[in-house]
Amino acid sequence: MRVLFTLLNRYRLCHLQKQLPYFTRNVVTTMANSGNKMSDIFEGTLDRFKGVTVRSEVENCDPPSLANKIDKSLKKWRESGYRGVWFRVHLDQSDWVPVLAKKGFRFHHAKDDFVMMYLWLPVDELCNIPPYAHTMIGVGAVVVNDKSEILVVSEKYYQVPHWKLPGGYVEPGENLVDAAIREVWEETGVQTEFHSVLTLRHTHFGMFGCSDIYTVVSLKPLTFNIEKCEREIAKCTWMDIEEYLNHPNVHELNRFFVQKYLEHLRKNLKIDWHHGIHQVLKKAYTVYFVTDADEGGKNAKKDD
Repeated sequence: MRVLFTLLNRYRLCHLQKQLPYFTRNVVTTMANSGNKMSDIFEGTLDRFKGVTVRSEVENCDPPSLANKIDKSLKKWRESGYRGVWFRVHLDQSDWVPVLAKKGFRFHHAKDDFVMMYLWLPVDELCNIPPYAHTMIGVGAVVVNDKSEILVVSEKYYQVPHWKLPGGYVEPGENLVDAAIREVWEETGVQTEFHSVLTLRHTHFGMFGCSDIYTVVSLKPLTFNIEKCEREIAKCTWMDIEEYLNHPNVHELNRFFVQKYLEHLRKNLKIDWHHGIHQVLKKAYTVYFVTDADEGGKNAKKDD
């Protein structure tokens, strides 16, 4: 069957060559020969760290020939001085995983539809591959109206019942301020706008063994009618800020956040934001900085 397949491909190539100009025929022949020559080696994509990444859904391989192709590829990559090798194994090619594991590859991270495995090639260097993302990012919002009432929620699922700030986890690619505004809207139905970043809390060994950064943002309410999220929130209300600070069902850390909000107001402080584009990497970033509250709005702007 393999011989028949090869003969059929040669026939198609010859038929194509007869219909093309001389120069184009040479290009097609060269590409075909190159493809035959490299078919037993993964190509992958090179990165600036002299690493190569192979995507299984792009360079699929028959299971019987996979182990041999990995061996030949590793030999070629070592000869070329490559350092790290990554295999992004799609769910459809999950049978690659035990084969790669037997070749020394280790797990790095996984998503819903793929697992990333890696192998460090240099024998005279310590492995310099960084660990996968190890910190969760969450936000909470201090929302205070003109009556000095703070917007607070009580969740449906808890260890100890308490009143807390609306908030939740930041989604991939989402800015902190946008996440805070979204979470307040989703949990309470109240629309808000940015006022100031207040503080952050950093802890370790949380969910999935990750560290956790919780950033508290002050937001101004634009609407006041509450429509709580029935799925997550048991109760939601506007509570007098002094009552909240003295309420028995408020955690000490939440009191601290609100006290810092009041302190920022007294000292006319604001932690503002500035969007920009990195000069070299050409990627968007956001920086946060302390400023006078009266000057904050003038400094916070988005770069063109």
